[in-house]
Amino acid sequence: MILQCSSVQSKLQNRRSSVHHKEFELAAEFERDSLYLADWPLCQLRLQNDANYPWFILIPRRVGMVEIIDLTQTEQNQLWRESAHLSVFLKAQFQAKKLNIAALGNMVPQLHLHHIVRYDTDFAWPAPVWGKVPALTYTKEALELLKQKMALLAVPT
Repeated sequence: MILQCSSVQSKLQNRRSSVHHKEFELAAEFERDSLYLADWPLCQLRLQNDANYPWFILIPRRVGMVEIIDLTQTEQNQLWRESAHLSVFLKAQFQAKKLNIAALGNMVPQLHLHHIVRYDTDFAWPAPVWGKVPALTYTKEALELLKQKMALLAVPT
């Protein structure tokens, strides 16, 4: 079993090495359905363009990553640091009843981590948000207010 595990780890490391030299490209779905907010040490922070929920996405800027385990251990640690940093901010700034964090990737395989602020008054509560109501595009004014709030968020280390 240890030998098999070492073999898998070796294959993963070779895969990581071969894809890390390529340029990061954002999946077309993220370009279409979300808005750029910031580049952090590992991830690009984006806002899902759905005003029904404060919904943020961390996307590691690494090529070919699908699962969290595809990242190196150092990158995994950084992903968790960035996720925790964002989570603390969102819980405080949005006074969330619950913060949903998920890495699904069934529809968009590019590795990403959803951070969705939930309230017991939102349209989907307590069910998952996917497919419950049509997306509500942010108005220019609402987007500006949200960006001002997010400007208070420092870049994690």
